[in-house]
Amino acid sequence: MIRFEAVAKRYRNGREALGDVSLHVAPGEMVYLTGRSGAGKSTVLKLIALLERPTRGSVSVAGDETGTLAARRIPAFRRRVGVVFQDHRLLHDRPVYDNVALPLIVADSSLREIDKRVRAALDQVGLLGCERSLPSELSVGEQQRVGIARAIVSRPPILIADEPTGNLDPQLAGEVMALFRRLNGVGVTVVVATHDLHLVRASGLRAIVLERGRIVPNEPSGVLPVIEVAR
Repeated sequence: MIRFEAVAKRYRNGREALGDVSLHVAPGEMVYLTGRSGAGKSTVLKLIALLERPTRGSVSVAGDETGTLAARRIPAFRRRVGVVFQDHRLLHDRPVYDNVALPLIVADSSLREIDKRVRAALDQVGLLGCERSLPSELSVGEQQRVGIARAIVSRPPILIADEPTGNLDPQLAGEVMALFRRLNGVGVTVVVATHDLHLVRASGLRAIVLERGRIVPNEPSGVLPVIEVAR
């Protein structure tokens, strides 16, 4: 589903965010990306979502080579990748319904289809009945779930999340990760970037560890290396 082959990414300011990264995420798999701040986790997610293109190497997502994908095909490509942000990025002057419906409105879906999918997505995240609420009227955890509903409303086969539990207490973080596990259980490929090594270890799922833009080789025991993360 997702494959990086010898990928490097250098930004215009000269900073090399990734160097010689090769990884594979199978269809229907859920994996974690972890590492220190600045290790390259967000860059990996941006390359998956085609928010950036690789400087060198090959990035393949759902059969599409992103480095050479024609510009006219990018909107359709991005509809197949749901993105969850740490800071939610909600429209605070619009109700929950409008926030979740936004990707469908951009895709010019019919009003009937929008209504059906928005209510289904809100039901999946446990917020059905909050359609007319403003984001400011919700808790931080509920706002994050609105962001997840928006990411899945187009029913993408791939879901990526950048530090989705960074602003949540341990209980809410567990609830959000349980939601990702349920989505993964119905076949969605999920990639989560997180600093929370306790969460990663407790999950029992595969973790890809980045350090200074490169993947840390797996320990023979399968135990994650100790990483001190600045808070």
